[in-house]
Amino acid sequence: MISKQKFINQSLELNLFFLRIMKEHSIFLEAAFAIKDMNLISQADNFKNEFTRLLSLAISLSEGVVSPRILEANEIVTKYTMDAERATQFATGIFIDSSITSMENSLSTNIGSKNISMLTEHVYMLNNHSLAAISMIINFKTNLKNDVLSCKTFTTAYPLLIDHVLREAVFFKQLLTRLQNGIETDMKREMFEQETFWNRIMSEHSYFIRGLLDPTEVELFDISNNFGKEFEALRKQASAISKSSLDMSTLTDNTLKEAIKIRDFKSQATEGLLGCKIKSVILPLLADHVLREANHYINVLKSFSE
Repeated sequence: MISKQKFINQSLELNLFFLRIMKEHSIFLEAAFAIKDMNLISQADNFKNEFTRLLSLAISLSEGVVSPRILEANEIVTKYTMDAERATQFATGIFIDSSITSMENSLSTNIGSKNISMLTEHVYMLNNHSLAAISMIINFKTNLKNDVLSCKTFTTAYPLLIDHVLREAVFFKQLLTRLQNGIETDMKREMFEQETFWNRIMSEHSYFIRGLLDPTEVELFDISNNFGKEFEALRKQASAISKSSLDMSTLTDNTLKEAIKIRDFKSQATEGLLGCKIKSVILPLLADHVLREANHYINVLKSFSE
């Protein structure tokens, strides 16, 4: 059975990372709908607002509690997030509450003076609210995916991107449900599952970037394409290794090196987009979004060896 302190820490870290991811999925989907689909635009905006509210609550509960490692990993926000939000709001007209980002930037790390029992209760309630919202957005994304594949709805979001954000929501729900059931997240035990999942995510990020670049950006296209192939190969290797029979440490070391490389590429791409130096149809917040996911994955990979 998980201890109260671990339940609090693991729940808040999960919510801080994934609630922002869910909020931004809502923004990206909203921006991709045609004007005639005002109902879908409105639903996506409602999801954005709900995940913003939940993220605000998670930040409040995390004050003085969150681990320094999570803040230092730049997986909650990066130095680009505020500018990326402003640029994306300007480009799309979708309101993005940047006060949330300011709150995250000023979070302080664990000082150990909070009432553990009361905080446990508040975090449990947050998890329940998060799970309700995740379940609703999973339904929304599933229906959208089916409607796009049957040509009932048009969106500029790739069908693979819709499937991608759906899988991330399902993954978040699985991890949070486990914590609500009192099961501790053991990174070493879940190494296989995490690497298989995140290698696929990194591969798909690379192919999305490739597909959203202007056709003249040949060099960036090739770099993205190569990252896509590399992480797909790593995913297949992680998937092929039995959790019990073979040591994954060598594969994990290789994966960490590639994750750092793609993190650096995404960082440069975010800077390039914010500086209007890359020709593409990539929203700056999408670039910062995939950068944060790379930062999160690097943090996950490093935790395996501890």
